[in-house]
This record gives sequence, C-alpha cells and structure tokens, in this order.
Amino acid sequence: MSTDATSDGATTPEIEVTEDAAARALDLLESENLDTEMAGLRLFVQQGGCAGLSYGMRFDEEPEPDDTVYEHHGLRVFVDPASMNYIEGSVVDFEDGLQGAGFNVDNPNVVSECGCGESFRT
Repeated sequence: MSTDATSDGATTPEIEVTEDAAARALDLLESENLDTEMAGLRLFVQQGGCAGLSYGMRFDEEPEPDDTVYEHHGLRVFVDPASMNYIEGSVVDFEDGLQGAGFNVDNPNVVSECGCGESFRT
C-alpha cells in the first residue's frame, strides 16, 4: 500500500490509476461534455454481489467536501471516506480482452472474491 504525505505530515492512502485507464476515463468525460479540470471518476464500494461488496464507478462533476481527491495522468479520482476503508492501496486499470473491455480494480485488501469476480470480501 502506498501513501502520500500531506502538508501536516500525515499520510493519505493512495489509489493509483494506470495511464491507459486515465486516458480512457478522460475520453469518456470529454464525450459527456464534463470539465476535466473539476469533474472526475468516482470510485466507491457498495453492498451487493454474492461475496458481499462490489465496486462502483461513475463520473461526478465535482468532489464532495469529505472526498479524498487523487490526480493521475490528468484524471481526477474521488473516493468517499467509507469506501476508502475497503479500497485503499488499489490500482484502477483498463482491460481490453476476450471477455470485453472495462475498468478493473486490483485491490490488495480483498480476502476472497466470488467466482465471477464481480464482488469481494475484505
């Protein structure tokens, strides 16, 4: 798990985004006519799936006041405090394979996943 130091010396858990994932997300943001200077990709965890938790992603016009905001390769990523407990240290990538194209989260906190890989448990 990587961290960034803040101005007061505290550390913030890092969420990484690969260059390919950032490029794909920025293309989608622009196609939605969202301002990439303010808007970004929201990464969150929700209840659901056979293992108990699942990832969610959507575009938001701006972060919420309590979000942690990251910027990677020009893409802003917003994570709420409750979701951070489950996904700190994760890497967001974009995969283009036989099963289809899409964003993928590599989460070091996962203890088990369901068979289809759509939900997880920490």
